[in-house]
Amino acid sequence: MNAFNDFFSWFGNITNQIPTIQIKDIIEILMIAFVNYQLIKWVRGTRAWVLFKGVFVILVIATIAIIFELNTIIWILSKTINVGIIAFLIIFQPELRRALESLGRRNFITDLILSEDHDRSLHMNHESAEEIVVAVEEMSKTKTGALIVVEKEVKLYDYETSGIIIDAVVTSQLIINIFEHNTPLHDGAMIVRDDRIVAATCYLPLSDNMSLSKELGTRHRAAVGISEVADCMVVVVSEETGFISLATGGNIIRNVNKEYLMNKLGGDNSKKVGFRPLKLWKGRRQNDRKNQE
Repeated sequence: MNAFNDFFSWFGNITNQIPTIQIKDIIEILMIAFVNYQLIKWVRGTRAWVLFKGVFVILVIATIAIIFELNTIIWILSKTINVGIIAFLIIFQPELRRALESLGRRNFITDLILSEDHDRSLHMNHESAEEIVVAVEEMSKTKTGALIVVEKEVKLYDYETSGIIIDAVVTSQLIINIFEHNTPLHDGAMIVRDDRIVAATCYLPLSDNMSLSKELGTRHRAAVGISEVADCMVVVVSEETGFISLATGGNIIRNVNKEYLMNKLGGDNSKKVGFRPLKLWKGRRQNDRKNQE
């Protein structure tokens, strides 16, 4: 009997030493997990991903050095930390700026509650969307290169001023004429805001995403680049193949058809809004759909 009492007394002492988990601890864990997830999601596919792999190797070496008391290696690593931080800020300044811009555009409440079927308004009516699709389909047949940026919430004034102001109603004929070979306005990007073509021959930032296909040229990299820094949709027509591509959120989908393009452009702003408990279930739903297929 004494043995049981001693055991329960010992077990009680053990459990008393375990810290109590409170609601604020759970919230803190979820916040840290969310930040880490977003950090890894941002780093993958950029130059910083190579750096992170190098940092991981250095951490392994540092751990081994500490375990085996390799004082020289520990001293070298400790002296290079400050220099490494400064070098990181200088080398990866574009990536850090892009990440902060993306953070400033995020609506965390919307991201957690609304499903992906809900898209930010394009401020474009159905007729304008149809005009773009008709023009893109025609240019695809003739292999006329085109780069059309459809603005959403983030305004593209800086890139608009790099081109020539048009300020005209969106029509398929005008779009085709602008991108026609050997015309003054065919080179560069067209920016569409609301139901008007605001500018043409605009310069866009090129993406440095290393995971992009080597087959993609400057026009496609510019489409991905502008979609990385703004919440726009970018329609690309390849001059070599005539394929239609759509870039958004730093990703590009190649060889899309007009139905898919029309669905993405929307036009009537009648996107379905779905509610979900947590965005973390996204991966599970996608896996369930794949298993059903």
